[in-house]
Amino acid sequence: MDTLWGYILVFLLAAAPFFEAYGVIPLAIIAGLTPVPVIILGLLGNIATVLLVIVFINKIKEWRQKKKEGKEKQESKRGLRAQKLWKKYGLPGLAIIGPLLVGSHLTAVMCLSFGGSKKNTAYWMVGSIVLWSVTFATLVHFGIDLLGHEERNYFE
Repeated sequence: MDTLWGYILVFLLAAAPFFEAYGVIPLAIIAGLTPVPVIILGLLGNIATVLLVIVFINKIKEWRQKKKEGKEKQESKRGLRAQKLWKKYGLPGLAIIGPLLVGSHLTAVMCLSFGGSKKNTAYWMVGSIVLWSVTFATLVHFGIDLLGHEERNYFE
């Protein structure tokens, strides 16, 4: 039963902004959960919420506008960094590098705010999430194997 809760937690944490699949998946593998289901659940959780952000971007923008009414608009360092990435590399560059800097949910919002289409943003964001999650999962898997901790299962 603890293992089932572990997999449910992987899905929920990967779906939550700023936890990200590429962070949750390696931690779950280190904790002893089976890599393939962890990767699949982590990807599903993160991709589902990013796609929801993309689909409902107009409602999110309206909500943020209402929240910011009466406050001075001030560019953050993250926002300025994202704009530089956008100007230099466009949608592919921001979609691939952005999740490492500010998280995939905020990167999707930025891609759409800077002029990316919903369809292209969705494709690039899904590709980016898959790329980073599989990369980190592979590195952790082989790192555990290299250190000889393969048989350690923290859930049992």
